[in-house]
Amino acid sequence: MSLPARDHDPAPAGASASAGASASAGTSTPAGASASAGTSASAGTFASAGAPASPTPPGTPAPTEPPARPGLRPDRLVPTAQGLRDAAARHGAPGRNAVVMTMGALHEGHATLIRAARARVGEDGFVVVTVFVNPLQFGAGEDLDRYPRTLDADLELALGAGASVVFAPSVDEVYPGGEPQVRITAGPMGERLEGASRPGHFDGMLTVVAKLLHLTAPDLAFFGQKDAQQLALIRRMVRDLNFPVEVVGVETVREEDGLALSSRNRYLSAGERRTALALSRALFAGQERLAAQEALRARADALPNGRDRAENRAEALSRLGEARAAADAHAVAQAAECASPGAVRAAARAVLDEAAKAEPPLTLDYLALVDPADFTEVTDDHAGQAVLAVAARVGSTRLIDNIPLSFGPPSPESPTLGAAT
Repeated sequence: MSLPARDHDPAPAGASASAGASASAGTSTPAGASASAGTSASAGTFASAGAPASPTPPGTPAPTEPPARPGLRPDRLVPTAQGLRDAAARHGAPGRNAVVMTMGALHEGHATLIRAARARVGEDGFVVVTVFVNPLQFGAGEDLDRYPRTLDADLELALGAGASVVFAPSVDEVYPGGEPQVRITAGPMGERLEGASRPGHFDGMLTVVAKLLHLTAPDLAFFGQKDAQQLALIRRMVRDLNFPVEVVGVETVREEDGLALSSRNRYLSAGERRTALALSRALFAGQERLAAQEALRARADALPNGRDRAENRAEALSRLGEARAAADAHAVAQAAECASPGAVRAAARAVLDEAAKAEPPLTLDYLALVDPADFTEVTDDHAGQAVLAVAARVGSTRLIDNIPLSFGPPSPESPTLGAAT
């Protein structure tokens, strides 16, 4: 799902999980999951989102469907779980069900997810788009109140892209009785990179994604690769806790200038946007460095006598004064079995260092080249899939981006961001 978390794009109202999810409050969870009775948004944050401070008193009438708003097609916009079940029953087709989880403020990136979902389930399928600004994903000082809410436009975009219904529940509907006491925890992978910058964020994301998976009961769930760590954690949660759903990653959608689509882009001034382009430029610089190194490696491997012949040729050309040709031959001879992750990092960092001198400047949070299996930094002898990820702040807006890379021959065991699980 394309969820917007504070630094993320509209992300699923709360997705993320990893090996070692845990449970508490006296409950037991499958596959060694553990529950924590707690890390996530503060009580004050939760209350500001409209959640009740205490459980609903016995005998309180169940919430009713709000009156239809002009132009919003009440049959396609449902605010309650019962309304969602009724809509699915009315649909009644034998096709498969899909969900795209969002926090609203939908844009073309979300439309791409919805179209992908519709394409997979076909015309007979049922596609639910959830719109829920999840208070558990926002920590102290984060922009819960500032987060854009554009339900009318969201409904129009979602239906136009192929959604069957839009499920837009209230905080009370998702968290009846207030802040949940039992939550899913993201484990060690949820404490790295984004998790280190935003403590508790991934716990809140995974908790709401788990709830929305139960409420929507999909066969397939679609999430954007832009939130790569989130996607990896959701996949891990689904695997560790045996959710009967296929998780599908969809490639990041970019604007014409290369900036990854995000609901947060609207906060950028013209000058800040120019600086923000350094995020995607840095990623592409790393990708280009890898491509150049891999091309040298391929040339070396193609030589009849391997690197020794290239080295001998370099020495002969040097004696003849052919400096440029000699340097090229020497580079081929020195090409590593796999391109160096260090060189990729250096190419990306050079772009970011330059952007730090711009006006307004870019303030780097992290640049990381990680294994998509656990989001730990890869070593210089790494072979297989990797994710080059960056997070930075421009002005008051924090942005993230990433790009998948492959070092050396692909390994069948290596996970890929776009692969389904």
